[in-house]
Amino acid sequence: MPRLIVNADDFGLTRGVNRAIVQAFQHGIVTSATLMANAPAFSEAVSLLSALPEYQSRELSVGCHIVLVDGTPLSPPETIPSLLDPAASAPRFYKKLWRFALVAARGKISAREVELEASTQIQKLQQAGVTVSHIDCHKHSHMFPPVLEGVLRAAARHRIRSIRNPFEPSFARLSRIRFSGKNALRSVETALLNRRYARAFREAVQRHGLSTTDGSVGVTVTGTLDLNLFVETIRTLPREGTYEFVCHPGYNDNDLSSAGTRLLQSRETELAVLCSTEARAELQSAHVELINFWNLVTDAESKPAIPHPMP
Repeated sequence: MPRLIVNADDFGLTRGVNRAIVQAFQHGIVTSATLMANAPAFSEAVSLLSALPEYQSRELSVGCHIVLVDGTPLSPPETIPSLLDPAASAPRFYKKLWRFALVAARGKISAREVELEASTQIQKLQQAGVTVSHIDCHKHSHMFPPVLEGVLRAAARHRIRSIRNPFEPSFARLSRIRFSGKNALRSVETALLNRRYARAFREAVQRHGLSTTDGSVGVTVTGTLDLNLFVETIRTLPREGTYEFVCHPGYNDNDLSSAGTRLLQSRETELAVLCSTEARAELQSAHVELINFWNLVTDAESKPAIPHPMP
């Protein structure tokens, strides 16, 4: 039986996104969310969590959505120079992922600085009373080795045991309905990134002792997800394994329009899918078990230790 974590990103981005994520958990299939420490509606998101008994009982896992691209830092700018866009008029991260990726590929991103900024963001959640179940990065920037190393160190420092596997398996990218239009180029890009970085990711996560999934689905169709794409994604899941469905529900209001995100009306479309009876029926028909990141932690804790050979 496949297991699926349905994680809503960008918690804290706007009040409308916050409202949609809570709605998709209470009335839909969302089981997890990741909270942005440096987003405008952070405090409201924390207040909403405190009113959810399901969060206290860990039926909803909440992680830290670490922002290292397209945002502003929480650390003093002079302590993280390699992460900042030198062309920006004020201390800001690189706006575009591809620019950040070029800097990372040249070895110009400091893992130590990533650790510092990631730790600062995680600490803000923890100081607000959020029990952080896992970590991931905005725009999946932790796929790049120096970023991943810093993020994993920050996770260890704050005793976080799970991390998103940002790499999308081929079964979730190459079907006819997904490999078309805007999704075709994104599918090719995702495949190239998988080939370049996926193995190093698995090795690093194992080395640091964190739990992760067998991959993420929904990545290629971000911004174009509808019910047909959701259904096909679920029907292509293997019979065994644990995967994360990455989603971005929200309300397309004035706050979202001024937030600088490319995902606008698509967030309302995703919300409708996530709360639909058809989506839940498809999961039941495919015998998919919905879980969250706390289940990964429990799985890891229940595994017997591997004995070391005698010298």
